[in-house]
Amino acid sequence: MAQEKKQNNIPFFGPIVIVVSVVVGWLLYSFVLGAGSNFEGGNHDNKPLPNNFLAIMYKGGVIVPLLIAILLVVLTFTIERFITIAAAKGKGSVEAFVRRIKGLVASGDLQTAIAECDKQRGSVANVIRSGLVKYDQIEKDTNLDKEEKVAAIQKSLEEATALELPMLSKNLVIISTCASIATLVGLLGTVLGMIKAFAALANAGAPDAIGLANGISEALINTFLGIMAAALGIVFYNLFNSLIDSLTFGMDEAGYSIVQTYSASHKN
Repeated sequence: MAQEKKQNNIPFFGPIVIVVSVVVGWLLYSFVLGAGSNFEGGNHDNKPLPNNFLAIMYKGGVIVPLLIAILLVVLTFTIERFITIAAAKGKGSVEAFVRRIKGLVASGDLQTAIAECDKQRGSVANVIRSGLVKYDQIEKDTNLDKEEKVAAIQKSLEEATALELPMLSKNLVIISTCASIATLVGLLGTVLGMIKAFAALANAGAPDAIGLANGISEALINTFLGIMAAALGIVFYNLFNSLIDSLTFGMDEAGYSIVQTYSASHKN
């Protein structure tokens, strides 16, 4: 778990991912979407080959690489959060682990409960282990009364939770931001495409059919990419929040059980 936290504290990880995504987005736009083999006559200034989606995306204009970059950022941090949260859940079912710990604490077998936490190796296990270690320590402390001992256990659990939660929610704000701006960037590309389309219609004489088609293509492609990036960002942001809430509930449930068990076994 310590190794996982170290990996997630790489300096400037977020900015590096964003910059790399912008560069990769531009390279994909220039050399993959804009490859001559996707267009008539081998020139990206000509019309796309029939049913060539890559060429159609290239005709979306200069906003397309930015939207590709946003999509890459969302996908990169989605993978990163899946790895982090999977490691935070530890081994096996969190619910089953919490039930085992509650049973062991109720029976007074603290050492076995601590050993179970060491096996689980998750954020929930880290929080519970902190509370159990404090529980075991204060049992031998005769200088504190019951209320002070309960407060010490609660404080230990709260401090451990405060250390774990930032690691779980880290980089979610980037996914949320990408989900918000993707639609706006796509809308910007749509507006630019429609301006070109109406400009083609406004030409004197016969309307510029190619200019009109390119303008409409640019508008629709940017709308498509913006909506796709925003939808993925929203779905994964809500999914990760749900997973984090589940882990937080497990921490709170087990912590409450530890405090209640101590209070019940030390009525005086």
